[in-house]
Amino acid sequence: MGRVLLGLGAFLLVAGILGVAWAPGAVKKTPVEVDQKTDLTGSAERLNTSTGETRELEVRYTSITKSDTEASDDDTVYFKQATCLVEVDGETPDCVSDADDRLISAGEETFATDRETALAVDGSKLPDDVEPFEGLVNKWPFDAEEKDYEVYDNVIDEPVTARFDRAEEIDGLDVNVYVTETERAPIDLGSDIDGLYSDRKEYSVDPRTGAIIKQVVDQQRYLADGTLVLDLQMQYTDEEVADNVADAEDNIASVDLLTRTVPLVGFIGGALCVLAGLALILTGRRTKAAHTA
Repeated sequence: MGRVLLGLGAFLLVAGILGVAWAPGAVKKTPVEVDQKTDLTGSAERLNTSTGETRELEVRYTSITKSDTEASDDDTVYFKQATCLVEVDGETPDCVSDADDRLISAGEETFATDRETALAVDGSKLPDDVEPFEGLVNKWPFDAEEKDYEVYDNVIDEPVTARFDRAEEIDGLDVNVYVTETERAPIDLGSDIDGLYSDRKEYSVDPRTGAIIKQVVDQQRYLADGTLVLDLQMQYTDEEVADNVADAEDNIASVDLLTRTVPLVGFIGGALCVLAGLALILTGRRTKAAHTA
């Protein structure tokens, strides 16, 4: 029995060591199998170019992000992302054709991020069909800190500073809130029309996993002369936020199991088993020696 306890103790101690030395690096990585749909809803004022007047409307923004699992590896994950912003008018699908007046904007992008840092991969290391982004793209890193980060803005095609603003709680989950602000940046409004872009976003991020739990957008687009083309306010739907909180809690539990519970059980249980095994072996030897004498 003593040798059995020694063997069990050794196994638990090895499990504890792996939980400390190996598990964090293996677990705290962006998965290579991602299929995520994100919905934001809100309202907007949109310029009618034929009349020169703006009108209020309901809008929905949909983002579908899928990983390219075959192209991804231990260090890098490749993503394909389709986004669509539409005017909601009756039964409106997630996206509509270019000929549909309800379409405000749509796009498709292919990018790659580092699985540990969540930063976009340097363009020099990418194949020709992958766009070279900079900064964070679709999540924060694991164990996100209360500091500023650079986040890629796909409207102006460059990173902007996401400054840490505050810590708060969403449905019982602790989050860090980061804010980006862009003021009158030059953009192409489409069809080679020069325009300006102002934007303020709030990202509520689960610091443990780096997942974006909630996003709030306040955005304006103008013609070069300052005429307002689009005034947009939207945020994640309540259902989206609730699902993100639930997913984050599940992922936190999985990370804690491997990086905290397993090491704790391994070191404490392993030490107790080793001590008990040694005690049994020594007691057995003394008993045997006593009988021999």
